[in-house]
Amino acid sequence: MSSLPTPGTYVVDAVHSNVGFSVRHLVAAKVRGNFTEFEGTIEIGENAEASSVNAVVQAASITTNNEMRDGHLKSPDFLDLENHPTLTLTSTKITPKGGDRYTLTADLTLRGVTKSVDFDLTYNGTGANMQGGTVVGFEASTEIDRRDFAVAFEGALEDGSLVVGHKVKLELEIEAHK
Repeated sequence: MSSLPTPGTYVVDAVHSNVGFSVRHLVAAKVRGNFTEFEGTIEIGENAEASSVNAVVQAASITTNNEMRDGHLKSPDFLDLENHPTLTLTSTKITPKGGDRYTLTADLTLRGVTKSVDFDLTYNGTGANMQGGTVVGFEASTEIDRRDFAVAFEGALEDGSLVVGHKVKLELEIEAHK
């Protein structure tokens, strides 16, 4: 039996949430980063199928704690911030997998390209915030191929190793309040 929060509209609390990613760098390591400016709403229905998620991420808020790399990620080689200032996620289907686990199918738009992506979604539970309001927690993750979203930077070393891997893991840790 799947569980859900009480039906209603929940607003993402960006201060207590994280929109993160990781990608291979020079084969041996991973670069991790996140976006610091985003907003979203979660509509909880009477069942998972009647629920939905909508989110907008400001591309300019990307950070990997390296100013030079962040500047490159904002360039036309990657996010092309000037032409595509936002990334969006709009759910198309939420499917129970049992217990507190779901598959969140969503249209992800990056660099003006929209693709359907499946996230592994976990409902972490419901609690009360400091003001006595209701908060809910979710985690979601998926892996995308950046080339599917027209992020085609192909820097390579002399031995042919990619500077930046093709696969990008997206990790969402979301707290939302009713």
